[in-house]
Amino acid sequence: MNVRWLIRLIYSIICVTVSIQSRGASVADPHSYSQPSKVSVKHLDLDLKVDFKNKVLEGLASWSIDRKDTTAQLILDVRGLEIIDIKAVAKVVRFQPLSTEDIEAILIGPALSHRISPNDPIFGSKLEVDLPAGVNSIRIHYRTKPDASGLQWVGPEGTAGGNQPFLYSQSQAIHARSWVPCQDSPTVRFTYSAKVQVDPALRAVMSAVSEDSRTGKADGVYQFEQAKPIPSYLLALAVGRLDFKPIGPRSGVYAEPETLQKAAAEFVDTEAMIQAVEKRYGPYAWGRYDLLVLPPSFPFGGMENPVVTFATPTILAGDKSLVSLVAHELAHSWSGNLVTNATWHDFWLNEGFTTYVEGRIMEDLFGPERGDFERRLGYEELLAELKEVPAPDQRLLPDFTGRDPDDGVTRIPYEKGRLLLYQLEMRLGRETFDTFLRGWFTDNAWKSVTTADFVAYYEAKLKPESNVALKGLDLGEWLNKPGVPDGTVFPVSARLTKQVELSGKWSSGEMKTDDLMTAEWSTQDWLAFLNHLPEKLPISLMAELDKKAQLTDKSNAEVAHVWFLLAIRSGYTAADAATDAYISRIGRRKLVVPLYKAILMLPNGKARATALFEKARSGYHPITAGTLERQLQGDR
Repeated sequence: MNVRWLIRLIYSIICVTVSIQSRGASVADPHSYSQPSKVSVKHLDLDLKVDFKNKVLEGLASWSIDRKDTTAQLILDVRGLEIIDIKAVAKVVRFQPLSTEDIEAILIGPALSHRISPNDPIFGSKLEVDLPAGVNSIRIHYRTKPDASGLQWVGPEGTAGGNQPFLYSQSQAIHARSWVPCQDSPTVRFTYSAKVQVDPALRAVMSAVSEDSRTGKADGVYQFEQAKPIPSYLLALAVGRLDFKPIGPRSGVYAEPETLQKAAAEFVDTEAMIQAVEKRYGPYAWGRYDLLVLPPSFPFGGMENPVVTFATPTILAGDKSLVSLVAHELAHSWSGNLVTNATWHDFWLNEGFTTYVEGRIMEDLFGPERGDFERRLGYEELLAELKEVPAPDQRLLPDFTGRDPDDGVTRIPYEKGRLLLYQLEMRLGRETFDTFLRGWFTDNAWKSVTTADFVAYYEAKLKPESNVALKGLDLGEWLNKPGVPDGTVFPVSARLTKQVELSGKWSSGEMKTDDLMTAEWSTQDWLAFLNHLPEKLPISLMAELDKKAQLTDKSNAEVAHVWFLLAIRSGYTAADAATDAYISRIGRRKLVVPLYKAILMLPNGKARATALFEKARSGYHPITAGTLERQLQGDR
């Protein structure tokens, strides 16, 4: 018997065994105190009051639970929450909406004894609730803290209108526990209902269906229903001075009035995107797909909250050149929201699959050239990240036990994950691979899956040992080794190659600045050109290019980011004021963290970076602020 075949057979059996175990019991999640294999939450009813003056949420979280072990306690994750009391509930009535009689019909039982463990700076605390016999629902009265890591309270000055405050949540990865007591693990899925009371001048939006949000409520009381089971990281809330504009039969945009028309025009292709994914990978399962444009302090490009994607305003370029982010967040409706990574070690199952589908959407809507260009740009982002990320974290299956899972938000799970799926597409052909991918989404719908589950599915459906097309593809190397395996097929782009050639000719003096046809360049053209310039350029060349293309005053956030990096490294001080203003205005981690890092490498950079941070800190989301604090302290 062939030894290699035997090893792979044994590996497959192990993967299948792990997969079966993970289906029958909750996967051990090192980032959660909860023990859902004993007692798990099933449905949440939230009743929240939003207090902008004190920057707190106060409310009731009522959980219906499944007591697999009737002798076990309910264990929830909390971080910084003030627990006022916990009581047994005879039944949990969903808000649909609740009448006064319904509310009075909820029978509140005795207070339940509970304990909160000391706070861990990363994981927060364990909330243990004793459960007497027969108790299957509990109600927790609680308050959040003003510095809750999953919430940002934005002052009026941080909004487009400048006259009303804004609140938004960011629960991924383990920040839901800072604003709702929950089993904060992607292994646990639950449905939820909510009632949210806000100032009548503001509007509330959640990751749940609500007619109220689209029409507005004069009394400021909003009701929501999420009938599909979600993990805690997809719990989402936003409150602000918002309007709504439909852009399709099942999609629309929430934004401040000053931003709404621009956002609606930018996102007009959303319905076409939904249809493109449905054609390949199955029906959209969430009913509506809306988008919410947040203040610029939002720490990420987007967050795939079900029903309503939260998006940064930095993608509003005016020419749809950055709508790949919309394609990405939409793709999460299948990879992530429908089929969810079971732990944050398995993050690539969310992001690698999503980034692959994103590329297919962009190609379907905007043509193969743009699809190839963006795939190649993504591959080059991966190469750049591999130079920065420690070898153990370059694996698709890294180990973040004892660490903040936010540390895993690099380009590795996104682009290395996409590159692996691209290998399968190239080897199998698109039709065969699309069939495989559609089956993965269909067969694993509403489940939380591990990498072992994927390996078992891959082995069962594609039978790589007898599939000539897959010969030489070592899945274990992709998952468990750093870097990119030898023999990898890389995406290519003729358009990107052209921009790289122009970059070399111009920076070497072979081509004059006036001969660059920059007026015709897209965002992707600029990114390819600027990213392939030498790390430092002569001030004279920087000034020439700036004069021709007005790069220092560029409103496109992605192009400005790359230009400011080049300006910092080249000592082009003419861009310093604009760079500092950009850093102070934008809180998107991907855009500001590299700029701080570049500034810190300057001779007097520590003083400049520290001063910038102190000025901008109050406007940053806690996730961005925490990353920058560690960077300034030399920890990252």
